[in-house]
This record gives sequence, C-alpha cells and structure tokens, in this order.
Amino acid sequence: MRLNGRLCSVRRWTADDVDALVRHADNLNVARQLRDRFPHPYTRANAIAFLKHATAGDPPTTLAIEVDRQAVGGIGYVAGTDVERYTAEIGYWLSEQYWGRGIVTEALVLVTTFVFAERNLLRLFAVPFADNVGSTRVLEKAGYVFEGIMRSSSVKHGQPRDQAMYARVNPSWKGPSGG
Repeated sequence: MRLNGRLCSVRRWTADDVDALVRHADNLNVARQLRDRFPHPYTRANAIAFLKHATAGDPPTTLAIEVDRQAVGGIGYVAGTDVERYTAEIGYWLSEQYWGRGIVTEALVLVTTFVFAERNLLRLFAVPFADNVGSTRVLEKAGYVFEGIMRSSSVKHGQPRDQAMYARVNPSWKGPSGG
C-alpha cells in the first residue's frame, strides 16, 4: 500500500525504517503532544518494538509518512468496536524539522480518503490536546470539524490537559452491509 501526494507519501512501515524512526521521533517537542505510549527519549529499542507491531498488521493501520525517501513521521487509526465499529480514532506525528510545510495535512487527507473508500468507515475522529494549535489547524485544513472541548480529559507530564474533539464523517458511507 502506498498513497502518493505532492509533498509526501504514506506507506507501510518496514524494518529498514529503524534509523530514520529514531532520528525523527527522538524529540521532546514531538513527544509532548502525543500519548504517553510515544516515549521520550525515543531509543533504538523503542523503534524496533514499534516496527515489530506496525509491520504485523494486515491491513496496516499504522503507516509511515515518507518525504525524500525516508520515514519522517507516522499516521494511523484505531478502529472502534461494538456500536462504534464504523468509526476510528486517527492520529499522527511528524519530525519537527518538517513542521509548517503542509505535509501532515496532505498525509491526513490521503489516509482519510483511503480509509473512507476502502475500509467503509462512517467517521474518523481525532483528540489532540486543545492547546496544540498546529495539530488543530492540520485537522481543520484536512476538512475535520471541531465538535468541542473535553475538559481535563487527559494528564500529560502530571498536568491535566483539555482535548479537542475533531471529526470527519464519510459522505459516501455504504452502510453496514457494504451496499
């Protein structure tokens, strides 16, 4: 699987991405805006463990953002269950040296379009920290709609943090039967 855009490509992670992953993920400015499962410092052992998980899924739900033939970030989704089985939470990160270029916005549009068309999901949502202006702007530019603030819904580095709820609904959803 490879989704090509003008600024980046989105593809499966490979074991060959370990060095690029450590180089781009080992950054406190990246880690402070993500869930605690994204470690800091980001070590080679973290990269190897992550890649073992990310390369095992079929179809893949955790993907690499590639620029200049190297993985410089990640994007993925976690499918819901039960009554939320047609929804998924989407998340992403990008190496700080590539911020502000529209790369994540393009990657998010590529993946959203693909998931809606190929996985028959009704809704994708994201819950960035409410004060993460860069991430909320990415979501807005990718067509996600602000739905509200979840007050003190998370704790990062020992501090309560608000999260914003953004979502995009699939206008071409085919329904539970696929047709």
